[in-house]
Amino acid sequence: MIDFAQARRTMVDGQVRTNDVTDARLLAALLAVPREHFVPAPSRPIAYLDRDIPVGGSGASARWLLKPMVLARLVQAAGVRENDRVLDVGSASGYSAAVLGRLAASVVALEEDAALARTATENLAALAAANVQVVSGPLVAGWPARAPYDVIVLEGSSEIAPQPLLGQLAEGGRLVCVLGRAPIGKGTVYRRVAGRVSASPVFDAVAPVLPGFMKPAEFVF
Repeated sequence: MIDFAQARRTMVDGQVRTNDVTDARLLAALLAVPREHFVPAPSRPIAYLDRDIPVGGSGASARWLLKPMVLARLVQAAGVRENDRVLDVGSASGYSAAVLGRLAASVVALEEDAALARTATENLAALAAANVQVVSGPLVAGWPARAPYDVIVLEGSSEIAPQPLLGQLAEGGRLVCVLGRAPIGKGTVYRRVAGRVSASPVFDAVAPVLPGFMKPAEFVF
């Protein structure tokens, strides 16, 4: 029998704290949310390993939970505050939205895979995450109906600048993602200040590319 509570603490102490994640509220959220509930039953024994965990789809549409360290560093870089409105892009089975829901006032969890959206809704309801709303639509389009957002988190990498999403940031808003192709991705923070958006790389990272965020193929003559 796996002691998931102990596995969760080992994940936080061994993978997250050791990678310069010091935000006390974020660490508490990671300790509180049962990651094993958000992966398929056969994958529960590996729910707390330092790896991306597949949760649905296949091929270019395959979906994953990000490595705990990558998710934690992105969320810390976003500086999520208690009164923030958050858009979680590619929420998959809902784990990241559950974590964000413990940090922010409200979270819109966007997922384009209908089966995963249903799973996320069930998982979040089981945790009584009342401030998280799951919506379904193309990830690359964001969710303009609830914009602007103080924080936007991409649960995967983007090979292109996420322009449509940047337009949904509030003044002072932050968008975080892993930007670039493997193996040279960068955890990146975009900030909107005085109507202008700037980008700052924060840490080296690799993550599966989100559907819709792949760089178009280039033709060579």
